[in-house]
Amino acid sequence: MKKPNILAIMTDQQRFDTISALGNPIIQTPALDRLVREGTSFTSAYCASPVCVASRCSFLLGEYPHKTGSTSNSPMPQDRTSLMMYLNQDGYQTHGIGKMHFSPDNRKLWGYETRIFSEEGGGEDDFRQYLNQNGYNHVVAPQGERSEYYYVPQPSQLPERLHHTTWLGDKTLEFLNQRDTDRPFFCWTSFIKPHPPFEAPVPWSRLYRMIEMSPPHLPPESGDFLTYWNHFQNRYKYRDQGCDMNLLRLTKAAYYATISQIDYQVGRILDQLTIDGILDDTLILFTSDHGELLGDFNSYGKRSFLDSASRIPLLVRYPERFPVGIECEQPVSLVDILPTCLNAAGLSTEPRHAGFDLAGVGSNKMKREPVIGQYSQGDRGLYALISSDFKYIYSAADRKEWLFRRLAQQLEDRNLAGNPAFQTQLINHREYLINRFRKDGYDEPLDDKNWRQFPQPDPVPQTPDAWQLFQDGRSVYDDFPEGYSPRVDPIYRNQIPKGLSSF
Repeated sequence: MKKPNILAIMTDQQRFDTISALGNPIIQTPALDRLVREGTSFTSAYCASPVCVASRCSFLLGEYPHKTGSTSNSPMPQDRTSLMMYLNQDGYQTHGIGKMHFSPDNRKLWGYETRIFSEEGGGEDDFRQYLNQNGYNHVVAPQGERSEYYYVPQPSQLPERLHHTTWLGDKTLEFLNQRDTDRPFFCWTSFIKPHPPFEAPVPWSRLYRMIEMSPPHLPPESGDFLTYWNHFQNRYKYRDQGCDMNLLRLTKAAYYATISQIDYQVGRILDQLTIDGILDDTLILFTSDHGELLGDFNSYGKRSFLDSASRIPLLVRYPERFPVGIECEQPVSLVDILPTCLNAAGLSTEPRHAGFDLAGVGSNKMKREPVIGQYSQGDRGLYALISSDFKYIYSAADRKEWLFRRLAQQLEDRNLAGNPAFQTQLINHREYLINRFRKDGYDEPLDDKNWRQFPQPDPVPQTPDAWQLFQDGRSVYDDFPEGYSPRVDPIYRNQIPKGLSSF
């Protein structure tokens, strides 16, 4: 059996509905459209956890968060075998490029033979050195200014040729040109965008205009759909003090610009694979770690199992195992990536792996069980079960559950929990999820056969400036001339509830 090359391309915080060929009439994504035409599109793909670290941990290990123990932007387990380890042990050349978010050690190889280091925020890494070498050491926030500017669209401080997105494309082509042609390769190219801040260089920053953009999805019951986590992150992302609809549409335009810039780099990579004659010999997976609410339901960021934040693009191209031009609507998860790659390489999974081979799911030869999701734990735990027809969500902090009907090309618009006509579906989904946790020995959120009733956490304070967060980078308090200093004490940036993530 000839082992395929494997190329995983991941973006950060990209919604499922940002691909032209899958129904978005505004965004321009010709490279992703090519993958749609030439591969299988999983149109109901979900992250295992709607936050960076926990989601990537499940991607790496093929296990749900309740088994990995990584349920937020918290440390990953250090004693597991990752996807790259399995492949490297089988003879694959393994290489990582870009954002990995390997908490607590961002420099850990996790089975890579080689890595190009670059994480968000502008710290010292390979990209920072690249900027310094090119005379841009004065730019301290190369992916955009954070804190109060986090959700304010920004022009990039870098030219397109030096931008991080372009640099990642360049580094991927460099690897393809220098790889060991006597071995199959696994390469994970991981873009930081469209993670906020939403900044792109010219010409990408001018590709879309505010007047083209539709307003966010705001059904009449929007406020009822928000959990404790939505209110919390709306506060520290500076987005809970009113709504400017033009600014929201401009924000969407800036968000789309970052995706189109990534799409161009994907096109360059596909062209290089074609030139090298290995396109059809390469299993290509394009996906994201989670989505972005982008003003839907009057909320922002992630940390939610509403589709805007938890449903992601997942495109797979490998003609030998995946049908061409097919859209698969069956719910799938990022935990399915590991078994898909291992099976394509002729390797077996282990009992602890929760995922399914996407080749079997996409060709309708295998029915996947409902998808599980989790964010955080204890009194702030957020849990989800996604089946073919419904989505069930439970929030421990709110002691509340939701049931949404899943309809093609539609976001959630009505909570069916409490509707007598859907009581059976509500109970079935609740019991399925609780029983799965019990079977796996995960009883932390349970009280026998029911959800445990934790003390409710403190609500977001009414005082509008409470619980705000600064994420200004390494030199924000060090670079002022004599006689000048920030008016706010640096310790203020740590005044958020203990134990809550600052990402």
